[in-house]
Amino acid sequence: MPKGYWIAQMQVTDPQAYERYRAANAEAFEKYGARFLVRGGAQQTREGGWKPRSVVLEFPSLEAAQACYDSPEYQRAKALREGAAEADLVIVEGYEG
Repeated sequence: MPKGYWIAQMQVTDPQAYERYRAANAEAFEKYGARFLVRGGAQQTREGGWKPRSVVLEFPSLEAAQACYDSPEYQRAKALREGAAEADLVIVEGYEG
C-alpha cells in the first residue's frame, strides 16, 4: 500500500499564533502516524512562486493522510492557524515504483 503525503507551503504572518497551531497539530499527527520529512528549514525557490516555509509529512497510507486532515483533532488545530499563516496544502499518494 502506498504511503500518503501532505505537501504544504506557508507564509507565517503571526509567529506566536502559529506556534499554538504547531503545538496543537501534534495530537492529530501522532494519532494518524505522521512523520515530518521537511519542517521549515532552508530552501531555495528555483522555479515559479513559492511561500517561504515548506512542510512535508509522511503517513502510513493515503487514507491515513486524508483521515488526519478531516479529523476533529486536526480541524481544531487548523482553526488556530487561521489568521496566523497563509497555506497551500495537497495530499498525495506516494509512488511505489
